[in-house]
Amino acid sequence: MLWVKAAHVVSIIAWMAALLYLPRLLVYHCDAPPGSDRSETFKVMERRLLKAIAIPAMISSYLFGIWMAVLLQPWSEAWFWAKIALVVALTVFHEQLAAWVRAFAHDANTRPARFYRIANEVPTLIMIAIVILVVVKPF
Repeated sequence: MLWVKAAHVVSIIAWMAALLYLPRLLVYHCDAPPGSDRSETFKVMERRLLKAIAIPAMISSYLFGIWMAVLLQPWSEAWFWAKIALVVALTVFHEQLAAWVRAFAHDANTRPARFYRIANEVPTLIMIAIVILVVVKPF
């Protein structure tokens, strides 16, 4: 069980790192003129971060999380279902990031840098709530 938990925590750290860094890259990408060398560099960085780190980390987070749930059987705990709802919200945010990366890849971004600065706070707030639910188990 402890190995599964450790793998889950490592996967979550990698996923959160990607979800926190990717919007920051988009903030900087907004300042790069489309087609410039800088813009093309950001496209490569964003694609690699999404495909090489974020997606595999999300998948492993899900796999190890499901494995832990099967071992722990927390089905009747309210905190667990609240956590699942927040994990779904984090997944929706992940998918939205992927859509924004695709827009930048096609030089089709229409949002200002401030939008991505604000979006950068979303995974932090969700992460704080999840940690409180898992550690404190308030209900």
